[in-house]
Amino acid sequence: MTEPEAPPAPPFDRRMLEALVCPVTQGTLSHDADRHELVSRAANLAFPIREGIPIMLVSEARSLE
Repeated sequence: MTEPEAPPAPPFDRRMLEALVCPVTQGTLSHDADRHELVSRAANLAFPIREGIPIMLVSEARSLE
């Protein structure tokens, strides 16, 4: 028997971009829908979005360098 597939993650609400800022620079973020990330070009970091929730912890961010 195969296990049932997990339901797809809820979509990210792009209206959150109006309220969220980079926790490092306090600058703006852009949404990378293909990678499910919020990107801070100023900090060279990408913050993951998991199950529709942005994880704004530097320890969870991916370096863009």
